[in-house]
Amino acid sequence: MEAKIYIENLKCGGCAATIKKGISSIDGVSNINVNVDESLVEVTTNNDVIGAVKVKLSKMGYPEVGDVNSFLHKAKSYVSCATGKMDS
Repeated sequence: MEAKIYIENLKCGGCAATIKKGISSIDGVSNINVNVDESLVEVTTNNDVIGAVKVKLSKMGYPEVGDVNSFLHKAKSYVSCATGKMDS
């Protein structure tokens, strides 16, 4: 199953690295592609874990477009971005 999830607060390659690392920890996710220009996360799964992927993204500060994008989400995404830049 392939899913496209458009997200908020995606700014750079550091964010993308953090997202890939976080999503890869979910059992059943086999492929992750993050398109910074389109604020798009594409995932391939062998079972129905898309809900878990969306929850994980939101907890990392990258809620799906249309969901609440609070100050806390924005702050978490800033930290995730910085962490991703240090790890890459």
